[in-house]
Amino acid sequence: MNEKNEKYLSSGEFAKLCKVNKQTLFYYDQIGLLTPVLRNEKGYRFYSIHQLELFNVIDLLKDLGMSLSDVQEYMNNKSPESFLTLMHRKKDEIVKIRKEIEMKERIIKTKINLMEEALLTDFNQVSVEQLPEATLYLSRNIENISNEEFFEVVSDFIEELYVSNLDSGFPIGVMTKKEHILKGEYTNYSYLYMEQPNPKEGYPYFQAVKGDFLIGYHVGDDKSIHKTYERLLVEMDRLNFSLGDYVYEEYIYDTIVKNHEEEFVTKIMIQIQK
Repeated sequence: MNEKNEKYLSSGEFAKLCKVNKQTLFYYDQIGLLTPVLRNEKGYRFYSIHQLELFNVIDLLKDLGMSLSDVQEYMNNKSPESFLTLMHRKKDEIVKIRKEIEMKERIIKTKINLMEEALLTDFNQVSVEQLPEATLYLSRNIENISNEEFFEVVSDFIEELYVSNLDSGFPIGVMTKKEHILKGEYTNYSYLYMEQPNPKEGYPYFQAVKGDFLIGYHVGDDKSIHKTYERLLVEMDRLNFSLGDYVYEEYIYDTIVKNHEEEFVTKIMIQIQK
């Protein structure tokens, strides 16, 4: 068997090189996917070192989501041209997957930053801050709509964010026009929004202008949020500010981190003018 030692690998040796067990090689042989180049009189299987590349390609295609039956179909009709077509298609799929992973990484980083910031925030504090210009992606107008219509808008908005890869990891907020705030209609929201720190071309965005904001926090459910608004508006008058064009709301703590609505925290950002 000197020839075997010089040119062929036993099934155990080949399996070790491929980092699989021998049963995997036996199964591939059984279905005609990877057949040993030699079988001796005792039925022992032997493989060529050149088959290692074939195994690696099979393993790669499996990792990229191809079923064994699809791999078999390719193997039964293989050619340089079909291999090149297959590799180009898989390359495009990997690029798409990488972009999705990078987007998810950005979302996770944003959520980490927001939660770390929230843990350092005093929710009893009311402050006046200058906020930078921000690019927002808006839903369709939601003023004076029913609960059923509101659910439909939220559902459509989430779908738009997903399909267009516009989920930035920032919370979905609501913005309310000045006219509704002045009427005491604090939950008659005008739009849903999500901040877009890296806006993509070709989408209609709303530009939230740089300016001064009175910022406070509501702890509890939406049913009592009017009390927080009334308190903030009293503080705004005391500081001799007038109401700007919009008020923005974002959840700081919601069902992701709290089980009870009375523990939810909403950040309220009231645009003001001196």
